[in-house]
Amino acid sequence: MSVYVDTSCAASLYVADSHSSAAAAETAKSSKPLLLSSLGELELTNALHLALFRKELLPADLSAALAAFRADVDTGIFAIKPMSETIYAEARRLSARWSATLGTRSLDILQVASAIVLEAEIFLTFDARQKKLAKAARLVCR
Repeated sequence: MSVYVDTSCAASLYVADSHSSAAAAETAKSSKPLLLSSLGELELTNALHLALFRKELLPADLSAALAAFRADVDTGIFAIKPMSETIYAEARRLSARWSATLGTRSLDILQVASAIVLEAEIFLTFDARQKKLAKAARLVCR
């Protein structure tokens, strides 16, 4: 079963928060590499650096989180897929269809479009607005 992991879920794997247990349990169910777009990789690393800026992490914790993520990429736990024109085209389609009614933001749309184009069977997110869009786009969400 292919699983796309958005930033809210991925970050919970590397920084302890209220979703960390659920993120670990859900991602452990996948027998295939977890899908993440290059946008998701950027968002995750930026979220970790922002946590340092906000004094939610110590520098050593940031280094450990980044190293753990890189190790997970290197060992195949995550498969990072590049953004493509197909993803952007799907994002434009989703925006035209759903933004006016759901209030979706561009980065959320791009994450959902990535999951669709990469043919994810499951979309993991803890972001309520993103989950609404993913469900509207007929993705199975957890």
